Amino acid sequence: MQYLLALDAGTGSIRAVLFDTKGTQIALAQEEWTHLEEEGVLNSMQFDYKANWKLVLGCIQKVLKDSAVNPADILALSATSMREGIVLYDKEGQELWAVANVDARAAKEVKELKENFTDLEEKFYQESGQTFALGALPRLLWLKNNRPKIYAKVAKISMIGDWILAKLSGIIASDPSNGGTTGVFSLSKRKWVSSMAREVGLKDDIFPPILEVGSVLGSVSEGASLATGLSTQTKVVMGGGDVQLGSAGLSVVKAGEVAILGGSFWQQIVNIPKETPPPKDMSLRVNPHVIAGLSQAEGITFFSGLVMRWFRDAFCDMEKLQAQKENRDVYEILEENAAKVPVGSYDILPIFSDSMKYGKWYHAAPSFLNLSIDPTICNRAAMFRSLEENAAIVSSINLENIQKFSGVALHEIVFAGGASKGALWSQILADVTGYRVKIPKVTEATALGGAMAAAVGCGLYETLESAAQDWVVWDKTYTPNPENKTIYDGLKEKWKSAYEAQLKLVDDTITTSMWKAPGL
Repeated sequence: MQYLLALDAGTGSIRAVLFDTKGTQIALAQEEWTHLEEEGVLNSMQFDYKANWKLVLGCIQKVLKDSAVNPADILALSATSMREGIVLYDKEGQELWAVANVDARAAKEVKELKENFTDLEEKFYQESGQTFALGALPRLLWLKNNRPKIYAKVAKISMIGDWILAKLSGIIASDPSNGGTTGVFSLSKRKWVSSMAREVGLKDDIFPPILEVGSVLGSVSEGASLATGLSTQTKVVMGGGDVQLGSAGLSVVKAGEVAILGGSFWQQIVNIPKETPPPKDMSLRVNPHVIAGLSQAEGITFFSGLVMRWFRDAFCDMEKLQAQKENRDVYEILEENAAKVPVGSYDILPIFSDSMKYGKWYHAAPSFLNLSIDPTICNRAAMFRSLEENAAIVSSINLENIQKFSGVALHEIVFAGGASKGALWSQILADVTGYRVKIPKVTEATALGGAMAAAVGCGLYETLESAAQDWVVWDKTYTPNPENKTIYDGLKEKWKSAYEAQLKLVDDTITTSMWKAPGL
């Protein structure tokens, strides 16, 4: 028997997942990690590469122990990671400094870039599909301004998944899907645009080689072999960004295919040709896909899963007790109750995440509008259903905006992540969007995408597309109800108007935004 290893460096944890060569999960080891605010640096989120490397080692060692496989039978490994997080190295390849994905320390630098370089963000966005808010340039400027001795030593930059592969192989490189989220990148050419760094007064010689996903970097080094227990025969293969490799793990690999990833945040992903220019109004994000000829237009809905968790913990003690007594998932009980509520949830309007406005991204204060004091109408079941409907409505707005600029026709949605476990939520998504919704059986799509990259690297498959065709199996399909869609179309228009009014309250400093992008 032979195997493939995927290392998944997410925002909240590192996982090592072992698969066989048919894409079946064999073993998993996971460790949570914490990205702490740097002392005295507001809104920072540092990536502790020393402590976190020990966690990576522990996961690899545990998955080897638990699976009891011969390390020499692991043909290849790859890594995927949270996007935007970066690691900087000196000329010897030693780490100097690192931050996690939503590190927002560079708000001042973002603001100064916008003020001092007229229309520069718009120009860079048209090439890279990224704004300054979470990009690498403001963070590098922050380092230059605030830690000049560290900045002087910087010789290379990579993403966090690349860092794992570099620790295992000794080779620092990146791929388009993850490297592209730095914003120092060309969507159409799929390579660094180092002149962007030079234009704002930064080093332009720190960008490593770009390799397409599935390319072989080398093999596990002797030092890494001693530290991990892996074999020096195991190939180390270029991986990619978590959302993009997760899309491959869902078989979203062709132009026009769509996925909604329903986790703590919801991402709406549409595959588009790589030559497609980003929208002129900077409303959406565009990233290189792990498939060489494609980019991905991306909408993001903030906190959809986290809002559900908050609602559960703040208001649903009775349902939690019932779930404990019946040994069931509390969300299953909440959905059962919500299914008895009429479509539209009595016009309750949840105000949480806005639709994506990437160029000027902020949200209203969290609230529910149009509540009733009639307990038979306004209750936990109705409010819970309204949250499920609202997540689908905001997702549908993002998909509509992607269609407008890309011209890509949509036909069906692959729905994955924790939210896709809910039968009611899946049906609501079909009804709101008007598209057929497919649910895959796979539970570890991102890691599966990493295993696909490893499979390509060791020659089991020629392409990610062929691996996806063999490995991804479908579980359920939901067909939209046209009558329900008509109701939701009306509710969507009401919500748009209500949200606009709620943003004005934030603008007038009457309420406090749920979240604002750095630099606003």
